[in-house]
Amino acid sequence: MDRIIIRGGNRLQGRIQISGAKNAALTLLPCALLTDEPLTLRNLPRLADVDSFGHLLNQLGVSTMVEGAKADEFGRVMTLRASNITSTVAPYDIVRKMRASILVLGPLLARAGEATVSLPGGCAIGNRPIDLHLKALEALGARIELTAGYVKAIAPDGGLRGGTINFPVVSVGATENALMAAVLAKGVTTIENAAREPEITDLAKCLIAMGARIDGLRTDTLTVHGKDRLHGATYSVMPDRIEAGSYACAAAITGGTLELKGASKETMPSILSGLSDAGLIVEDVPGGIKVSADGKLRPLSLSTAPFPAFPTDMQAQFMSMLSLADGTSLLTETIFENRYMHVPELIRMGADIEVRGRSAVVRGVDKLIGAQVMATDLRASMSLILAGLAAEGETQVNRVYHLDRGYERLEEKLQAVGADIERVSDG
Repeated sequence: MDRIIIRGGNRLQGRIQISGAKNAALTLLPCALLTDEPLTLRNLPRLADVDSFGHLLNQLGVSTMVEGAKADEFGRVMTLRASNITSTVAPYDIVRKMRASILVLGPLLARAGEATVSLPGGCAIGNRPIDLHLKALEALGARIELTAGYVKAIAPDGGLRGGTINFPVVSVGATENALMAAVLAKGVTTIENAAREPEITDLAKCLIAMGARIDGLRTDTLTVHGKDRLHGATYSVMPDRIEAGSYACAAAITGGTLELKGASKETMPSILSGLSDAGLIVEDVPGGIKVSADGKLRPLSLSTAPFPAFPTDMQAQFMSMLSLADGTSLLTETIFENRYMHVPELIRMGADIEVRGRSAVVRGVDKLIGAQVMATDLRASMSLILAGLAAEGETQVNRVYHLDRGYERLEEKLQAVGADIERVSDG
Protein backbone atom coordinates (compact mmCIF):
# COMPACT_ATOMS: atom_id res chain seq x y z
CA MET A 1 0.00 0.00 0.00
CA ASP A 2 1.41 3.40 -1.00
CA ARG A 3 1.52 6.41 1.28
CA ILE A 4 2.62 9.99 0.75
CA ILE A 5 5.06 11.68 3.10
CA ILE A 6 5.16 15.47 3.29
CA ARG A 7 7.56 17.64 5.24
CA GLY A 8 5.61 20.87 5.41
CA GLY A 9 6.48 24.53 5.63
CA ASN A 10 7.79 25.24 2.14
CA ARG A 11 6.34 28.18 0.25
CA LEU A 12 5.24 26.96 -3.18
CA GLN A 13 6.42 28.98 -6.15
CA GLY A 14 6.33 28.26 -9.87
CA ARG A 15 4.13 26.83 -12.58
CA ILE A 16 1.86 23.78 -12.63
CA GLN A 17 0.38 22.30 -15.79
CA ILE A 18 -3.33 21.60 -15.32
CA SER A 19 -4.38 18.24 -16.74
CA GLY A 20 -7.47 17.29 -18.67
CA ALA A 21 -10.55 17.12 -16.49
CA LYS A 22 -11.28 13.77 -14.84
CA ASN A 23 -15.03 14.38 -14.72
CA ALA A 24 -15.12 15.45 -18.38
CA ALA A 25 -12.95 12.55 -19.57
CA LEU A 26 -15.18 9.98 -17.90
CA THR A 27 -18.16 11.51 -19.72
CA LEU A 28 -16.49 11.68 -23.13
CA LEU A 29 -15.15 8.11 -23.17
CA PRO A 30 -18.60 6.44 -23.45
CA CYS A 31 -19.40 8.64 -26.47
CA ALA A 32 -17.36 6.08 -28.44
CA LEU A 33 -20.31 3.69 -28.04
CA LEU A 34 -22.52 6.00 -30.13
CA THR A 35 -20.72 5.42 -33.45
CA ASP A 36 -18.90 2.71 -35.37
CA GLU A 37 -16.27 5.25 -36.45
CA PRO A 38 -13.14 6.24 -34.46
CA LEU A 39 -13.37 8.81 -31.66
CA THR A 40 -10.01 10.36 -30.78
CA LEU A 41 -9.76 12.11 -27.42
CA ARG A 42 -6.84 14.40 -26.72
CA ASN A 43 -5.59 15.68 -23.36
CA LEU A 44 -6.87 12.62 -21.50
CA PRO A 45 -5.47 12.61 -17.95
CA ARG A 46 -3.40 9.64 -16.76
CA LEU A 47 -5.70 8.48 -13.98
CA ALA A 48 -6.81 5.19 -12.51
CA ASP A 49 -10.46 6.00 -13.26
CA VAL A 50 -9.68 6.66 -16.93
CA ASP A 51 -7.87 3.33 -17.16
CA SER A 52 -10.77 1.54 -15.45
CA PHE A 53 -13.26 3.09 -17.86
CA GLY A 54 -11.09 2.02 -20.79
CA HIS A 55 -11.13 -1.57 -19.49
CA LEU A 56 -14.92 -1.43 -19.20
CA LEU A 57 -15.26 -0.22 -22.79
CA ASN A 58 -12.92 -3.00 -23.95
CA GLN A 59 -15.31 -5.53 -22.40
CA LEU A 60 -18.14 -4.03 -24.43
CA GLY A 61 -16.20 -4.43 -27.69
CA VAL A 62 -14.54 -1.00 -27.95
CA SER A 63 -10.94 -1.04 -29.14
CA THR A 64 -8.65 1.52 -27.51
CA MET A 65 -5.28 2.72 -28.75
CA VAL A 66 -2.98 5.20 -27.02
CA GLU A 67 -0.93 7.19 -29.52
CA GLY A 68 2.66 8.18 -28.90
CA ALA A 69 2.38 8.41 -25.12
CA LYS A 70 5.64 9.07 -23.31
CA ALA A 71 6.30 8.51 -19.64
CA ASP A 72 7.24 12.18 -19.13
CA GLU A 73 4.15 13.61 -20.84
CA PHE A 74 1.03 14.89 -19.14
CA GLY A 75 -2.14 13.80 -20.82
CA ARG A 76 -2.67 11.20 -23.51
CA VAL A 77 -4.23 10.81 -26.93
CA MET A 78 -6.56 7.82 -27.15
CA THR A 79 -8.49 6.58 -30.15
CA LEU A 80 -11.56 4.47 -29.41
CA ARG A 81 -13.60 2.51 -31.92
CA ALA A 82 -16.80 0.57 -31.34
CA SER A 83 -17.09 -1.03 -34.78
CA ASN A 84 -19.24 -3.72 -33.22
CA ILE A 85 -20.66 -3.79 -29.72
CA THR A 86 -19.93 -7.33 -28.58
CA SER A 87 -21.56 -7.10 -25.15
CA THR A 88 -24.23 -4.91 -23.60
CA VAL A 89 -23.40 -5.94 -20.03
CA ALA A 90 -21.26 -3.74 -17.74
CA PRO A 91 -20.21 -6.19 -15.00
CA TYR A 92 -20.08 -5.67 -11.26
CA ASP A 93 -16.33 -6.27 -10.89
CA ILE A 94 -15.55 -3.10 -12.86
CA VAL A 95 -18.58 -0.92 -12.15
CA ARG A 96 -18.25 -1.31 -8.36
CA LYS A 97 -14.93 0.55 -8.47
CA MET A 98 -16.20 3.63 -10.23
CA ARG A 99 -19.59 5.33 -10.18
CA ALA A 100 -19.04 6.93 -13.59
CA SER A 101 -19.51 3.47 -15.17
CA ILE A 102 -23.26 4.14 -15.09
CA LEU A 103 -22.62 6.51 -18.02
CA VAL A 104 -22.46 3.57 -20.47
CA LEU A 105 -26.18 2.99 -19.84
CA GLY A 106 -27.53 5.76 -22.11
CA PRO A 107 -25.23 5.30 -25.12
CA LEU A 108 -25.44 1.47 -25.02
CA LEU A 109 -29.23 1.65 -24.93
CA ALA A 110 -29.33 4.18 -27.77
CA ARG A 111 -26.94 2.27 -30.05
CA ALA A 112 -27.66 -1.39 -29.24
CA GLY A 113 -31.25 -1.16 -28.03
CA GLU A 114 -30.45 -2.63 -24.63
CA ALA A 115 -28.03 -2.30 -21.73
CA THR A 116 -27.43 -4.17 -18.49
CA VAL A 117 -25.30 -2.26 -15.99
CA SER A 118 -24.37 -3.13 -12.42
CA LEU A 119 -25.41 -0.65 -9.80
CA PRO A 120 -22.37 1.65 -9.37
CA GLY A 121 -19.76 2.21 -6.65
CA GLY A 122 -17.21 5.02 -6.21
CA CYS A 123 -16.28 7.18 -3.23
CA ALA A 124 -18.34 6.60 -0.07
CA ILE A 125 -19.38 10.23 0.31
CA GLY A 126 -23.11 9.72 0.59
CA ASN A 127 -26.25 8.49 -1.11
CA ARG A 128 -26.16 8.96 -4.87
CA PRO A 129 -29.19 7.19 -6.32
CA ILE A 130 -29.59 6.64 -10.04
CA ASP A 131 -33.38 6.99 -10.15
CA LEU A 132 -33.12 10.19 -12.21
CA HIS A 133 -31.01 8.39 -14.82
CA LEU A 134 -33.67 5.71 -15.13
CA LYS A 135 -36.62 8.10 -15.27
CA ALA A 136 -34.87 10.04 -18.03
CA LEU A 137 -34.47 6.90 -20.12
CA GLU A 138 -38.07 5.90 -19.43
CA ALA A 139 -39.13 9.27 -20.83
CA LEU A 140 -37.47 8.20 -24.09
CA GLY A 141 -39.49 4.97 -24.14
CA ALA A 142 -37.12 2.58 -22.40
CA ARG A 143 -38.37 -0.26 -20.21
CA ILE A 144 -36.36 -0.58 -17.00
CA GLU A 145 -35.87 -3.67 -14.84
CA LEU A 146 -33.89 -3.91 -11.60
CA THR A 147 -32.69 -7.39 -10.71
CA ALA A 148 -29.83 -8.96 -8.72
CA GLY A 149 -27.94 -5.68 -8.39
CA TYR A 150 -28.20 -4.81 -12.10
CA VAL A 151 -30.18 -2.30 -14.14
CA LYS A 152 -31.52 -3.64 -17.42
CA ALA A 153 -32.82 -1.11 -19.93
CA ILE A 154 -34.58 -2.14 -23.14
CA ALA A 155 -35.51 0.26 -25.94
CA PRO A 156 -38.92 -0.02 -27.62
CA ASP A 157 -39.25 -1.54 -31.09
CA GLY A 158 -37.74 0.92 -33.52
CA GLY A 159 -35.43 2.44 -30.94
CA LEU A 160 -35.63 5.29 -28.44
CA ARG A 161 -37.97 8.15 -29.25
CA GLY A 162 -37.74 11.82 -28.35
CA GLY A 163 -39.56 13.11 -25.32
CA THR A 164 -39.54 15.64 -22.51
CA ILE A 165 -37.30 15.01 -19.52
CA ASN A 166 -37.89 17.29 -16.53
CA PHE A 167 -35.49 16.67 -13.66
CA PRO A 168 -36.98 17.51 -10.23
CA VAL A 169 -33.47 18.27 -8.97
CA VAL A 170 -30.27 19.02 -10.86
CA SER A 171 -28.21 15.91 -11.60
CA VAL A 172 -24.97 16.01 -13.56
CA GLY A 173 -24.80 12.28 -14.25
CA ALA A 174 -28.45 11.96 -15.20
CA THR A 175 -28.15 14.93 -17.58
CA GLU A 176 -25.13 13.25 -19.20
CA ASN A 177 -26.87 9.90 -19.64
CA ALA A 178 -29.99 11.59 -21.01
CA LEU A 179 -27.96 13.64 -23.48
CA MET A 180 -26.07 10.62 -24.83
CA ALA A 181 -29.26 8.61 -25.19
CA ALA A 182 -31.20 11.43 -26.86
CA VAL A 183 -28.72 12.08 -29.69
CA LEU A 184 -29.74 8.79 -31.38
CA ALA A 185 -33.44 8.91 -30.40
CA LYS A 186 -36.05 9.52 -33.08
CA GLY A 187 -37.44 13.03 -32.90
CA VAL A 188 -36.78 15.92 -30.53
CA THR A 189 -35.89 15.59 -26.85
CA THR A 190 -36.13 18.46 -24.38
CA ILE A 191 -34.14 18.17 -21.17
CA GLU A 192 -35.45 20.62 -18.56
CA ASN A 193 -33.63 21.59 -15.36
CA ALA A 194 -30.48 20.19 -16.92
CA ALA A 195 -27.16 20.51 -15.12
CA ARG A 196 -25.05 23.42 -16.39
CA GLU A 197 -21.61 22.22 -15.26
CA PRO A 198 -18.78 22.91 -17.73
CA GLU A 199 -18.38 19.15 -18.15
CA ILE A 200 -21.93 19.02 -19.57
CA THR A 201 -21.01 21.67 -22.12
CA ASP A 202 -17.83 19.74 -22.95
CA LEU A 203 -19.91 16.59 -23.57
CA ALA A 204 -22.36 18.48 -25.76
CA LYS A 205 -19.52 19.98 -27.81
CA CYS A 206 -18.00 16.53 -28.35
CA LEU A 207 -21.37 15.13 -29.44
CA ILE A 208 -21.85 18.07 -31.81
CA ALA A 209 -18.39 17.34 -33.28
CA MET A 210 -19.70 13.79 -33.88
CA GLY A 211 -22.70 15.13 -35.81
CA ALA A 212 -25.30 15.65 -33.09
CA ARG A 213 -27.59 18.68 -33.04
CA ILE A 214 -27.97 20.15 -29.56
CA ASP A 215 -29.36 23.58 -28.72
CA GLY A 216 -29.22 25.47 -25.41
CA LEU A 217 -25.61 24.89 -24.38
CA ARG A 218 -24.75 26.46 -20.98
CA THR A 219 -28.44 26.80 -20.10
CA ASP A 220 -30.74 24.61 -18.02
CA THR A 221 -32.82 23.59 -21.05
CA LEU A 222 -31.19 21.41 -23.70
CA THR A 223 -32.95 20.55 -26.95
CA VAL A 224 -31.66 17.53 -28.83
CA HIS A 225 -32.65 16.76 -32.40
CA GLY A 226 -32.08 13.03 -32.76
CA LYS A 227 -29.97 11.65 -35.61
CA ASP A 228 -29.96 8.20 -37.22
CA ARG A 229 -26.23 7.92 -36.68
CA LEU A 230 -23.18 9.84 -35.49
CA HIS A 231 -19.72 9.86 -37.04
CA GLY A 232 -16.21 9.86 -35.62
CA ALA A 233 -14.40 12.96 -34.41
CA THR A 234 -11.29 14.29 -32.70
CA TYR A 235 -11.89 16.24 -29.49
CA SER A 236 -9.74 17.66 -26.65
CA VAL A 237 -10.78 17.21 -23.02
CA MET A 238 -11.31 20.48 -21.13
CA PRO A 239 -8.84 21.46 -18.36
CA ASP A 240 -9.65 20.20 -14.86
CA ARG A 241 -11.22 23.03 -12.89
CA ILE A 242 -11.11 21.02 -9.64
CA GLU A 243 -7.41 20.25 -10.04
CA ALA A 244 -6.77 23.94 -10.77
CA GLY A 245 -8.75 24.97 -7.70
CA SER A 246 -6.89 22.44 -5.56
CA TYR A 247 -3.48 23.79 -6.55
CA ALA A 248 -4.73 27.33 -6.04
CA CYS A 249 -5.50 26.30 -2.45
CA ALA A 250 -1.93 24.94 -2.23
CA ALA A 251 -0.61 28.39 -3.08
CA ALA A 252 -2.93 29.92 -0.50
CA ILE A 253 -2.18 27.57 2.39
CA THR A 254 1.62 27.82 1.91
CA GLY A 255 1.71 31.59 1.35
CA GLY A 256 2.99 31.00 -2.17
CA THR A 257 2.44 31.98 -5.78
CA LEU A 258 1.49 29.51 -8.49
CA GLU A 259 0.77 29.92 -12.17
CA LEU A 260 -1.83 27.36 -13.23
CA LYS A 261 -1.04 26.74 -16.87
CA GLY A 262 -4.08 25.77 -18.93
CA ALA A 263 -6.63 26.67 -16.25
CA SER A 264 -9.82 28.26 -17.59
CA LYS A 265 -11.40 30.94 -15.43
CA GLU A 266 -14.72 30.59 -17.29
CA THR A 267 -15.16 27.11 -15.83
CA MET A 268 -14.44 28.05 -12.20
CA PRO A 269 -16.08 31.42 -11.37
CA SER A 270 -17.19 30.55 -7.82
CA ILE A 271 -13.84 28.96 -6.96
CA LEU A 272 -11.92 32.05 -8.05
CA SER A 273 -14.42 34.30 -6.29
CA GLY A 274 -13.91 32.33 -3.07
CA LEU A 275 -10.14 32.58 -3.38
CA SER A 276 -10.35 36.33 -3.91
CA ASP A 277 -12.70 36.73 -0.94
CA ALA A 278 -10.19 34.79 1.17
CA GLY A 279 -7.50 37.34 0.31
CA LEU A 280 -5.76 35.71 -2.64
CA ILE A 281 -4.68 37.72 -5.66
CA VAL A 282 -6.07 36.05 -8.80
CA GLU A 283 -4.72 37.27 -12.14
CA ASP A 284 -5.11 36.32 -15.78
CA VAL A 285 -1.83 35.37 -17.41
CA PRO A 286 -1.19 34.13 -20.96
CA GLY A 287 -2.50 30.57 -21.15
CA GLY A 288 -3.74 30.33 -17.59
CA ILE A 289 -4.32 31.87 -14.15
CA LYS A 290 -1.89 33.11 -11.49
CA VAL A 291 -2.79 32.82 -7.80
CA SER A 292 -0.75 34.59 -5.11
CA ALA A 293 -1.09 34.70 -1.35
CA ASP A 294 -1.22 38.21 0.09
CA GLY A 295 -0.97 38.10 3.86
CA LYS A 296 -3.25 36.32 6.31
CA LEU A 297 -6.17 34.38 4.87
CA ARG A 298 -9.65 35.74 5.52
CA PRO A 299 -12.57 33.55 6.71
CA LEU A 300 -15.46 32.71 4.40
CA SER A 301 -19.05 31.53 4.42
CA LEU A 302 -19.63 29.06 1.59
CA SER A 303 -22.40 26.71 0.57
CA THR A 304 -22.02 24.03 -2.08
CA ALA A 305 -24.57 23.91 -4.90
CA PRO A 306 -24.76 23.02 -8.60
CA PHE A 307 -22.81 25.13 -11.10
CA PRO A 308 -22.30 28.05 -11.31
CA ALA A 309 -22.34 28.00 -7.49
CA PHE A 310 -19.50 26.64 -5.35
CA PRO A 311 -18.72 22.98 -6.23
CA THR A 312 -18.92 20.20 -3.67
CA ASP A 313 -15.67 18.82 -5.10
CA MET A 314 -13.81 21.86 -3.68
CA GLN A 315 -15.33 21.89 -0.20
CA ALA A 316 -12.65 19.73 1.47
CA GLN A 317 -9.75 21.68 -0.06
CA PHE A 318 -11.20 25.03 1.02
CA MET A 319 -11.73 23.63 4.51
CA SER A 320 -8.02 22.85 4.81
CA MET A 321 -7.12 26.31 3.55
CA LEU A 322 -9.56 28.04 5.90
CA SER A 323 -8.25 26.11 8.90
CA LEU A 324 -5.41 28.67 8.88
CA ALA A 325 -7.59 31.73 8.22
CA ASP A 326 -7.80 34.68 10.59
CA GLY A 327 -11.28 34.07 11.96
CA THR A 328 -14.19 31.65 11.77
CA SER A 329 -15.53 30.20 8.52
CA LEU A 330 -18.83 28.42 7.89
CA LEU A 331 -19.07 25.73 5.20
CA THR A 332 -22.39 24.14 4.30
CA GLU A 333 -22.60 20.95 2.23
CA THR A 334 -25.88 20.65 0.35
CA ILE A 335 -24.97 17.99 -2.23
CA PHE A 336 -23.72 14.95 -0.29
CA GLU A 337 -24.64 14.13 3.28
CA ASN A 338 -21.43 12.31 4.17
CA ARG A 339 -18.73 14.59 2.85
CA TYR A 340 -17.04 15.61 6.11
CA MET A 341 -15.05 12.41 6.63
CA HIS A 342 -11.80 14.42 6.35
CA VAL A 343 -12.71 16.50 9.42
CA PRO A 344 -11.41 14.05 12.09
CA GLU A 345 -8.12 13.75 10.21
CA LEU A 346 -7.69 17.53 9.99
CA ILE A 347 -8.45 17.77 13.70
CA ARG A 348 -5.61 15.29 14.30
CA MET A 349 -3.36 17.87 12.67
CA GLY A 350 -4.52 20.66 14.96
CA ALA A 351 -7.44 22.13 13.03
CA ASP A 352 -10.39 23.48 15.02
CA ILE A 353 -13.49 22.24 13.19
CA GLU A 354 -16.96 21.48 14.49
CA VAL A 355 -19.53 19.67 12.35
CA ARG A 356 -23.15 20.69 12.89
CA GLY A 357 -25.31 18.55 10.63
CA ARG A 358 -24.75 19.74 7.07
CA SER A 359 -22.51 22.62 8.20
CA ALA A 360 -18.96 22.82 9.49
CA VAL A 361 -17.62 25.65 11.64
CA VAL A 362 -13.92 26.17 10.94
CA ARG A 363 -12.10 28.32 13.49
CA GLY A 364 -8.74 29.39 12.14
CA VAL A 365 -5.65 28.29 14.08
CA ASP A 366 -2.10 29.64 14.05
CA LYS A 367 -0.52 26.44 12.76
CA LEU A 368 -1.09 22.82 11.81
CA ILE A 369 1.11 19.97 13.03
CA GLY A 370 2.15 16.99 10.92
CA ALA A 371 0.56 13.63 11.80
CA GLN A 372 -0.35 10.25 10.37
CA VAL A 373 -3.71 10.57 8.65
CA MET A 374 -5.93 8.38 6.49
CA ALA A 375 -7.63 9.41 3.26
CA THR A 376 -11.28 8.43 2.95
CA ASP A 377 -12.18 9.64 -0.56
CA LEU A 378 -10.70 11.51 -3.49
CA ARG A 379 -11.20 15.14 -2.46
CA ALA A 380 -10.61 14.36 1.23
CA SER A 381 -7.24 12.98 0.16
CA MET A 382 -6.32 16.30 -1.44
CA SER A 383 -7.42 18.23 1.64
CA LEU A 384 -4.94 16.21 3.73
CA ILE A 385 -2.17 16.82 1.20
CA LEU A 386 -2.85 20.56 1.45
CA ALA A 387 -2.80 20.46 5.24
CA GLY A 388 0.48 18.55 5.15
CA LEU A 389 2.07 21.16 2.86
CA ALA A 390 1.44 23.83 5.48
CA ALA A 391 1.97 21.79 8.66
CA GLU A 392 5.02 21.83 10.87
CA GLY A 393 6.91 18.55 10.75
CA GLU A 394 6.07 15.40 8.82
CA THR A 395 2.67 14.25 7.61
CA GLN A 396 1.97 10.74 6.36
CA VAL A 397 -1.15 10.32 4.23
CA ASN A 398 -2.29 6.70 4.00
CA ARG A 399 -4.66 5.06 1.50
CA VAL A 400 -3.59 7.40 -1.28
CA TYR A 401 -5.05 5.19 -4.02
CA HIS A 402 -7.97 7.61 -3.88
CA LEU A 403 -5.67 10.37 -5.15
CA ASP A 404 -4.67 8.33 -8.18
CA ARG A 405 -8.31 8.37 -9.27
CA GLY A 406 -8.34 12.13 -9.73
CA TYR A 407 -4.92 13.83 -9.66
CA GLU A 408 -2.37 13.15 -12.38
CA ARG A 409 1.17 12.71 -11.02
CA LEU A 410 0.47 14.89 -8.01
CA GLU A 411 3.82 14.44 -6.22
CA GLU A 412 5.75 15.33 -9.37
CA LYS A 413 3.78 18.52 -9.91
CA LEU A 414 4.18 19.62 -6.30
CA GLN A 415 7.89 18.75 -6.15
CA ALA A 416 8.47 20.98 -9.17
CA VAL A 417 7.15 24.04 -7.28
CA GLY A 418 9.09 23.46 -4.06
CA ALA A 419 7.13 20.94 -2.00
CA ASP A 420 9.00 18.34 0.04
CA ILE A 421 6.77 15.41 -0.86
CA GLU A 422 7.36 11.79 -1.83
CA ARG A 423 5.45 8.58 -2.38
CA VAL A 424 6.57 5.52 -0.44
CA SER A 425 5.51 1.98 -1.28
CA ASP A 426 5.29 -0.54 1.52
CA GLY A 427 5.65 -3.43 -0.87
